[in-house]
Amino acid sequence: MGNIWKILKLSKPQHRWILVAIVLITIQSVLQQATPITFKFVVDELSAQVSNGDGNYEKLIFLFGLILAINAVGVILNTVTQRMGDYIASRLGRYLAEMYYRKIFTLPQKYFDSEVSGKIVNQLNRGILSIRDFIGTTTNFMAPAMLQALFGVGVLMYFDVGIGLLALAVFPVYIAISTYSTKRWGKIQEEKNVHEDASRGRIQEVISNIKLVKTYNTQKHEWQFVSDKYQTINKLYDKQSTQYHILNFIREFGLEIAFVAILFVIFRNTFLGLLTLGEMVLIIQILAQLRWPLYGMSYILEQIQRAEADSKAFFEVLELPAKEKFGAKKLAALARKPEISMRDVSFSYEDSNTPVLTNISLKLDKRETVALVGHSGAGKTTLVNLILKLYEPTGGEISLSGKSYKKADHSWVRGHIALVFQENELFSSTIRENVAYGAVSATDKQIVDALKKANAYEFVSKFKDGLDAKIGERGVKLSGGQKQRIQIARAILHNKPILILDEATSSLDSKSERLVQDALEKLFKNRLVIIIAHRFSTIQNVDRIVVLDGGEIADAGTPRELAHRKGIYSELLQYQIEGNKKLLSEYELR
Repeated sequence: MGNIWKILKLSKPQHRWILVAIVLITIQSVLQQATPITFKFVVDELSAQVSNGDGNYEKLIFLFGLILAINAVGVILNTVTQRMGDYIASRLGRYLAEMYYRKIFTLPQKYFDSEVSGKIVNQLNRGILSIRDFIGTTTNFMAPAMLQALFGVGVLMYFDVGIGLLALAVFPVYIAISTYSTKRWGKIQEEKNVHEDASRGRIQEVISNIKLVKTYNTQKHEWQFVSDKYQTINKLYDKQSTQYHILNFIREFGLEIAFVAILFVIFRNTFLGLLTLGEMVLIIQILAQLRWPLYGMSYILEQIQRAEADSKAFFEVLELPAKEKFGAKKLAALARKPEISMRDVSFSYEDSNTPVLTNISLKLDKRETVALVGHSGAGKTTLVNLILKLYEPTGGEISLSGKSYKKADHSWVRGHIALVFQENELFSSTIRENVAYGAVSATDKQIVDALKKANAYEFVSKFKDGLDAKIGERGVKLSGGQKQRIQIARAILHNKPILILDEATSSLDSKSERLVQDALEKLFKNRLVIIIAHRFSTIQNVDRIVVLDGGEIADAGTPRELAHRKGIYSELLQYQIEGNKKLLSEYELR
């Protein structure tokens, strides 16, 4: 029941409305008992008329008018409380979505490195739906059922203590069986959720990589994976359903036996003159009303267990330690000419004993262009992630213009940096929105100017909708070079003092690379530039090259110095030169 209490705490913003709903439900529950009580007086008048001829017709008319009024008020209250329950549930759904989404922004990068995006979204949807449904059920069904049961047993006790006690005794037995049933149901539900998260996550991955799937003809394999998962889910569901219906049969059959026994006592007491006909009708009606909350107990407990199981992953995410602040209100003043300093910086992943970086000491001066070079896996991208404060170093210290990263806000650090990714980090929205992402006050003139400087305006202007052209998921409607130039235009528009290029030209053809390179050169002026590159043509004019090998700095110097010094850089450079010579020779171009 731990998650249920968390749900109730989370619903605090709606507690006022929930309280109002409970008051109205209480009134409604009282009125539900008023109808059979009024019928008792109707039957008493009819009995008096049949037995003695002294029934009061005007009183009979009044009683039926009262019944109509009670039922009308009951319908109105039921409509109001149902609508209020929906209002509370929908507002709570929004509140929970905002809370979860906000939490996601505060989690460290390592969380996203180990989770599938489709799984995260599925946990969000399932958690919100289960919590919202639970609150809706509480106000629309659970509270009315419990109050009706309470008042119903109270009325039975008033007219016949024995019958009231018999009716009361049914509840704990029925609830015990229902509790056992729903606990077993909930355990299987948690197992189902694991397989469902895996299948939904895989479906989203496949859709994101549909070209890869089609190219390698793995459609059937991917289909089979999801099919197998759903086959497992169905087996679990069959087991869940079988257990539920067996226990439900025991519960319902036992309830029918109990009700027949109680009816026998009612008729016996009436036959012996211990109850009047009116009281007998009243008790039978109350007893019939008690069937609804009793039958509803299994549904109520099922909803509780469903909310408990389905919200588990949701709350696990909410309880993860936050590593970043969400939307800092006001950042400290940015450094005008920032420089980055690293002292004995080390990093390793929590689930690995192998260090990715070891004792990195490096100073990156303002207005300097520095290239990070090394074999794949040398630690270049990890070093950039540490500079971006996406990861926290496991040893050593990083500072920006003298301010330690340990004391610096994530937003403040990233406020200095523009990043052009190796992969095309674009949204499916318009060109305008992608270029101006993070710069909401940018004008069309500024956006067009940035596109021109990025050598991108020529192809953008050819689109029918211009800046409003939608580019598809991850920019699928654009070529590789066009995507990169959109990213460069974004970096130009932001005009940050630090620019990081993560292999920004690695996947481009020579012509596109030249256009992108021309655009980048305009960006390099008067800022600190950090470049990760495998193509040495993109770094031939940098001020300094830092060579990484096995997570350590193996060498550093100017391109000319390293080219003439034996080491990793000269080795990699020689490979590229030899490759170009072979190509020229093969086509007799030299």
